[in-house]
Amino acid sequence: MEKSSTLYVELDVHKDIIDIATVDAGLEGEVRHVVSLGGDLVGLDKALRRLISKGHRLHVVYEAGPCGFVIWRHLRAQGIDCEVVAPSSIPKRSGDRVKTDRRDAMMLARLSRSGDLTAVRVPGAADEAVRDLARSREDAVRKCRNARHRLKALLLRNGIGYAGKSAWTAAHLRWLATLKLEHAAQQIALQEYLHAVTEATARIARLE
Repeated sequence: MEKSSTLYVELDVHKDIIDIATVDAGLEGEVRHVVSLGGDLVGLDKALRRLISKGHRLHVVYEAGPCGFVIWRHLRAQGIDCEVVAPSSIPKRSGDRVKTDRRDAMMLARLSRSGDLTAVRVPGAADEAVRDLARSREDAVRKCRNARHRLKALLLRNGIGYAGKSAWTAAHLRWLATLKLEHAAQQIALQEYLHAVTEATARIARLE
């Protein structure tokens, strides 16, 4: 096909909705909002097949975000040219405060045609799986740190200090388990905080 048959397709992707906009390769081509559809791949496939049936060769782009690279892999497996673009490469016009999914889709379609977007490197599925594992461990570490902070704050409010050398050692945890606070409500809070610390620590160990 000639280059003029290329149709630039932008997807504004969210969990439950995908907005599709298109623009022809020629500079005079009009930017069109095609459709808003549910966030599933079946609906996306139908919409793209309709465009392909009109003789277009598609160049699909969408912005990197929380929905990941599922669409990229799905389209590439079908032989459809697709890029995921870096949000930092999208110019922001001063004074443009009206932001809608439809408007975003149409703007990115225009930028894709002009070559003003920067594609990100899409990781392999195995690499992304390792990243997910790393994120899970980071989350566990953060929750452990927060649980420790809350426990220490409870003890500080009640004038309780540890005389040992290092906190969060086996000796320190044994000492914490022996503490008896004056009021039952405080004791329950202590036990819950201590349980949160031990659970988070065990979770980190499982993810090592």
